[in-house]
Amino acid sequence: MNDKVPMTPRGFEALKEELNRLKTVDRPANVRDIEVAREHGDLSENAEYHAAKEKQGQLNGRIEYVEDRIARAQVIEPNSEEEGRVRFGMKVVLSDVETGEEVQYTIVGEDEADASSGLLSVTSPVARALMGKEVDDEVTVRVPKGTRVFEVLEVDIPA
Repeated sequence: MNDKVPMTPRGFEALKEELNRLKTVDRPANVRDIEVAREHGDLSENAEYHAAKEKQGQLNGRIEYVEDRIARAQVIEPNSEEEGRVRFGMKVVLSDVETGEEVQYTIVGEDEADASSGLLSVTSPVARALMGKEVDDEVTVRVPKGTRVFEVLEVDIPA
């Protein structure tokens, strides 16, 4: 798995901060929890010990995942020369042709995606359909609720 993982500079920094927290706060706290649970005696029937060991496995798995994502990161800074065309990292304002409802998304990496906050994964059906489109283009997108047609109103570098 040597494929590069696209992400914004903000997403890259967030992953580095998470890795630092996992290694310097969460893992040491988990080690203390395991030590305290061991002091309670018989490990075979010690629920606290088993829970702490399970959490240790989850923490180690998350650390490995985040380290891998950071190692394969392809940090992409939106380019002002590409304003007006939907690309990775750009903010896009759309209008639903049928309802007139406006929505705004920023195209980001998978780890940064949060549709409820307007952060749309580059691998999502909507983002894939939008890539390369320009202002005034119409885009037909298949979504879980059916097919929707959007008009691209704005494409900018996010603030």
